[in-house]
Amino acid sequence: MNYHPKSDFMRVMFERGFVADCTDYQTLDEALLKGVVPAYIGYDATAPSLHVGHLMNIMVLRWLQKTGHKPITLMGGGTTKVGDPSFRSEERPLLTPDAIDRNIDGLKQVFARYLSYGDGPTDAIMLNNAEWLDGLNYLDFLRDIGRHFSVNRMLSFESVKSRLDREQSLSFLEFNYMILQAYDFLEIHRRYGCLLQMGGSDQWGNIINGIDLTRRVIDQEIFGLTTPLLTTSDGRKMGKSASGAVWLNGDMLSPYEFWQFWRNTTDADVGRFLKIFTELPVEECDRLGALGGSEINQAKVLLANLATGLLHGAEAAAAAEATAREVFEKGGIGDDLPTVMLEAAELAEGVGIVQLFVRAGLAASGKDAKRLITEGGAKVNDEIVLDPSLRYGASHLVEPLKLTAGKKRHALVVLA
Repeated sequence: MNYHPKSDFMRVMFERGFVADCTDYQTLDEALLKGVVPAYIGYDATAPSLHVGHLMNIMVLRWLQKTGHKPITLMGGGTTKVGDPSFRSEERPLLTPDAIDRNIDGLKQVFARYLSYGDGPTDAIMLNNAEWLDGLNYLDFLRDIGRHFSVNRMLSFESVKSRLDREQSLSFLEFNYMILQAYDFLEIHRRYGCLLQMGGSDQWGNIINGIDLTRRVIDQEIFGLTTPLLTTSDGRKMGKSASGAVWLNGDMLSPYEFWQFWRNTTDADVGRFLKIFTELPVEECDRLGALGGSEINQAKVLLANLATGLLHGAEAAAAAEATAREVFEKGGIGDDLPTVMLEAAELAEGVGIVQLFVRAGLAASGKDAKRLITEGGAKVNDEIVLDPSLRYGASHLVEPLKLTAGKKRHALVVLA
């Protein structure tokens, strides 16, 4: 890409690796130079927390605000009732309205850590598309909005085409999702002057639909910007760890576990992740990413501290680092380790070691735990255990049990 941006926001996007595609680089850049640009990203409420795979786009919203523009976080209270089929092999399970509302309450916890909300010109605002989608009249919507969509064109979008090419069923309910998301863009533009929708590269087709609809209905030019699908250097999709999703809510993943996720970053990813997930100057990110040997480990600690500090606060990041040092360097038991609390009643017949590793989040399933143990990757109190049939009773918990998976992941088991 040879375009050289003039606006602060677009320059940051390019320098730090946030850009996959844009509908019109130059005209968007000019709009960003003229004044405050409201821009939104939508989040469907399919779970009670966002995960680290969403963090790239949250950082985009943060940079948008830091460079003088207005972020809009859109909660998908309406679109979650349909489910986005983009690049999915099967239909999402449908959630009840109460479950969606509970999930939205969980999602809201994260955004205030990254954005400043309020009534000022560059203050962030949070919307819920149920506000305008729940009350739609079906016949009016078909007549006024549906007529602007070509089924032939909708079928040509890669997100849908890939599903049909594999001969996997796409329900009429899901097929409507892209029309509803397009309508979101039109509606947010009408109500709040929103000029830009952003999202992951898998949202390109949905974003284009919103731009086309707005041009057809009210003859206004608006823009789309997508971020790349983030994978690790070994090709894995960002957002998962060995024990499951890396959640952003502290009640679903402790600050220590979040810190540890970043500390375990592959050497080749350190510089790139520093650019995306921290606010360190680009030159410093490049310098740190080029380090080798033991020096790169200090860069990983810095990445973990800065990423954890943004989400959970500097105090939580410092506590996590202290715990890691206690566990790794001194062989002790840190205060901040993930903890499994066992009631005396469930210890009457003993609790299996496989169950303990799963409950501690050190294995994704019983099968994974058994494999970990039989391959010599599991320790209890720093001693390797090889027998997956081991059971632990109250007598074993006079002191906390320290569980270890591999070299770097630890948890405690204590008697409640």
